[in-house]
Amino acid sequence: MTSACRAMALLSLFLASGCSLLSETSHLERNPSGVNMQQAAEKADAIMQETLSDISPELRWMHGPSNDRMCTDRKSDSTGTGSVRRRVAVTTLVSEERRGNLLGVVERNWKARGFEITSVDADKDLPAIYAVSPEDFGVSVAAGGGGQIFFSVTTPCFAESEVSAPATGPNSAQRSDEYPPRPDVHDDFWSSSGPLPTSSPSAP
Repeated sequence: MTSACRAMALLSLFLASGCSLLSETSHLERNPSGVNMQQAAEKADAIMQETLSDISPELRWMHGPSNDRMCTDRKSDSTGTGSVRRRVAVTTLVSEERRGNLLGVVERNWKARGFEITSVDADKDLPAIYAVSPEDFGVSVAAGGGGQIFFSVTTPCFAESEVSAPATGPNSAQRSDEYPPRPDVHDDFWSSSGPLPTSSPSAP
């Protein structure tokens, strides 16, 4: 499959509201802890913000569509639980030369916080990393075409409730009429095609 076809396939899966882009959703089970979907979404937002704040230099980003789905208890087939997926699209242009560095930073930071790396796609053009947090939240970082980077956090299944939009605003202009946006913010480090500085936090 060509890189262009892979990019189109990735984008189509990412935007599909009823389908999962990520392999992390396979771990979802009904959670009897009393936590509801709103509380789970707030935890997912916290994981997302922690992931983004661990990256230096700072990336510019905007929220993607939030996807809620109902779950079924696999033991009793009862309903009334659901999971939430939060998404972020990076508007900083990440060069081909820096994509691997960015994903490496994210992977190291996730491991340091006790996340289990469940899958790594080492594709040169469209790399991706999938992991699960200690609380069983699925996370991913994936590269799309044209230097586009996506982050996603998917909750386990919790008690059904209304879910509000993320409370934290984006640090890049939120474009309600365009998703995903084309990355158009230049960064001297992430957008560079030059050699990686040895003093960089992204250096191996």
